[in-house]
Amino acid sequence: MSEELRYLGSGTLDASTASLTGAPPSHLPSRLTITLWDFSWYTRAEDGGPYPDLDAACAKAAELGYNTIRICAAPLLLFGGLGLEGLAGDLDIEGLGKAPDGGIYGRGTRWYDAPGGYRLNLQERLLELFDAAARHGLVVILASWEYQQSTVFARSPQWFEAIDAVPLNDRYRVLADAWDRLINALTDAGHRERIAMVELHNEVDFSILPALADGGSGQLHRLRELHPDLLVTASYGKPPHLAMHTVPDGPGAAQFHVYSYGVLDALQQQIDIRSEGTADFPNPALRALLRPDAPSVEEYGRLADWKYRATVVTDQMFYGYDWIDPDAWDTWLCNEYGIYREVMRREIESRVIAIAAWARWKSVPAVVGEGWIGYTPLHGTFEEGPIGRDLAERGIRTALNHGIWGMVLCSNAAPHHPLWADEAWQRRMNTLILTAPGS
Repeated sequence: MSEELRYLGSGTLDASTASLTGAPPSHLPSRLTITLWDFSWYTRAEDGGPYPDLDAACAKAAELGYNTIRICAAPLLLFGGLGLEGLAGDLDIEGLGKAPDGGIYGRGTRWYDAPGGYRLNLQERLLELFDAAARHGLVVILASWEYQQSTVFARSPQWFEAIDAVPLNDRYRVLADAWDRLINALTDAGHRERIAMVELHNEVDFSILPALADGGSGQLHRLRELHPDLLVTASYGKPPHLAMHTVPDGPGAAQFHVYSYGVLDALQQQIDIRSEGTADFPNPALRALLRPDAPSVEEYGRLADWKYRATVVTDQMFYGYDWIDPDAWDTWLCNEYGIYREVMRREIESRVIAIAAWARWKSVPAVVGEGWIGYTPLHGTFEEGPIGRDLAERGIRTALNHGIWGMVLCSNAAPHHPLWADEAWQRRMNTLILTAPGS
């Protein structure tokens, strides 16, 4: 007598996750492989820097296999209606300013190591970027970091003070109005189909903004109605992976970030580097990791006071990252990584899967616009090395297996980061993404 199969219910049947979570506009690439240029495309445009020649930067990105760049388009500065037109046409980039020893503040940080010393017309530069992107077959994800950090790089506080004067409950509306005008300007310039996505703001959960449910959701709906052919959304720095149903309605795409701090968070807590105003800073654990020539906190000095209000990075982070010994930092992380390895790998997987499941539920395209480990010192190699690349590859493969439309290779895979030099790995990962089933 043949044995009958036991019926264990539909939960035993795996649903297919190979297809994309939602259909992107047909004129866009079937997969996005993203290099994150944030605000650096205009704050690191100094001679000899990574972005003085936008055409060359776009050409290199295309050569490495990227088809998408993600930027801060500074909509409030350019089109916010806040009286900043003159500044937008003649923006003086200072960076964080000069330290007492003659060096720049932010010298040991990622993204903030801007020497400044030049002026630019940002509205013209935005069109130059789109022209260069068009020549090299790239599309652009538009976002704003203005309520998080973009304004800190200007010499004048005018930009920061203007957006800071907008009442908290009006900020999403002002952002949406600015985006509407910026989109129309790009459309008039012939670049509408080059827009891959518009984000109301980067990481609304880590910016000087109300919760997305408090006004942002309604403005997303309004902007989507004004531009129904475009993907309009907002990004989360740490989406509620265990309760994705709490993400408010409105995003036309799931643009969420996946960072698994793990061992990095353990180090940060031990050396108390993300706090501000700690009485005994730097503590003994941090002092043990500093370079021998590190000045005291008092000798190091401080940025202009308004710059601390204009960014989410604290004074303790600036001091610590500027004077950390990168080898000591990496050694600590590598020595301790073993007990965090599996949880970090699984956390990346589970967060990607949660994002994909939410996007599939909402029938919208999903993008991982930043990831995978977290914010490290400029000259640390933990994320660029074998450990970081292993975690990145785990994230990329999981994203492809669960129908994620677009992804970064790593937040640090951009012209202003050391990982840009690892061309072979970037080409290999971009080929993997662009030849995956469904691409």
